[in-house]
Amino acid sequence: MSSTRIRELIVTPIAFGDPPLLNSNGVHEPLALRVILQLVLEDGTVGLGESTGGAVRLERLHAAAKAVVGMDVFDTTAVTAAIDAALLPTVPSSHERGWTTSAVEVACLDAQGKLLGRPVSDLLGGRVRDAVPFAAYLFYKWAEHPALDGRAAIGDDWGEALDPAGIVEQARLMQERYGFRSFKLKGGVFPPDEEIAAMRALAEAFPGQPLRLDPNVAWMVETSTYVARELDGVLEYLEDPTRSIEGMAEVAKGSPVPLATNMCVVAWEHLKPAVEQNAVQVLLTDHHYWGGLRRTRELAAVCEAFGLALSMHSNSHLGISLAAMTHVAAAIPNLDHSCDTHYPWNSADDVIVPGVLELRDGEVRVPTGPGLGVELDHDRLERLHRRYVDSGMRGRDDTGYMRRFQPEYELKLPRW
Repeated sequence: MSSTRIRELIVTPIAFGDPPLLNSNGVHEPLALRVILQLVLEDGTVGLGESTGGAVRLERLHAAAKAVVGMDVFDTTAVTAAIDAALLPTVPSSHERGWTTSAVEVACLDAQGKLLGRPVSDLLGGRVRDAVPFAAYLFYKWAEHPALDGRAAIGDDWGEALDPAGIVEQARLMQERYGFRSFKLKGGVFPPDEEIAAMRALAEAFPGQPLRLDPNVAWMVETSTYVARELDGVLEYLEDPTRSIEGMAEVAKGSPVPLATNMCVVAWEHLKPAVEQNAVQVLLTDHHYWGGLRRTRELAAVCEAFGLALSMHSNSHLGISLAAMTHVAAAIPNLDHSCDTHYPWNSADDVIVPGVLELRDGEVRVPTGPGLGVELDHDRLERLHRRYVDSGMRGRDDTGYMRRFQPEYELKLPRW
């Protein structure tokens, strides 16, 4: 049917507000970048997708836009193959191509669901839960983005969090506003003993609530093992304490705490060595780089077969990505831990019409409308695109931004 053919793929880069969140690379800039996709069919149906931003991603999405015109929206296998062919040989890595194919696949599934009058979760085999649990994503942070080059300081209502008391207060706000029942701290910012103290303070303030710590490979193997032992009985898992499958395997030998990753196992070829070496016990999926929602569903089955527990990774994102995450998480039987989400930090600048997605009691109810179940706010999209154009920002640079305020700052991983 010609009505299911793809007429065009509209690629719109945007910039939206981000607080001064600290991590092992530096600090978030005042703006974060994403790309919004509108997959338009011959009959006018529009499927939505969302991708990470930056010049490289944008170039690849424009190449994909040319490749998919005229293809049937239901033939996602052929769509993926066409995008792969368009990106080869300049993008030889299947993992890197997956960032592009995943965003387009989500848009295809959204359009399919609208044509069929069914939610995306039904297209993935049906939901096994009506609401998906998410964890509060805690960050060490400055009180504001400092004044810079004539720009006034940019504050927010979260306040400063630079010590255990600040982290506990941030967690209280997260729970008060969204009802979270589990907490993750982005570490790798301060010496390990300070972050151990923060996790112990969280455990005391929120007894029995699952806790996790993610230092983003800021630690050596020995430091990672030390922290794991110190936080035995406190953490549900320790995420990416050190670099590489081999490094994680060394930590696992002496760790009483399960290890999780979204950094050393990010492609299908990484699974075999990770399992053979017992490097990780929890895999954090992310449809943005595993090739889409169906591939994520397949990945969950592989994890189940090899006894790997499952959770979900998140980066700075908006509502289209949150909807996609929620649909695929709803269709995965073996979702063993609550999912990550940055949404509370970025939702004020969302590009979707309010009313469908809501974090309540630490969960997001699965949208039941056709497709992803969300609607694009075109006025907001245009404003955020104009902000992108006016900003001149074309990539993320946490380290460079940190050096604007601390010129002596050095990116060194591992740091401790």
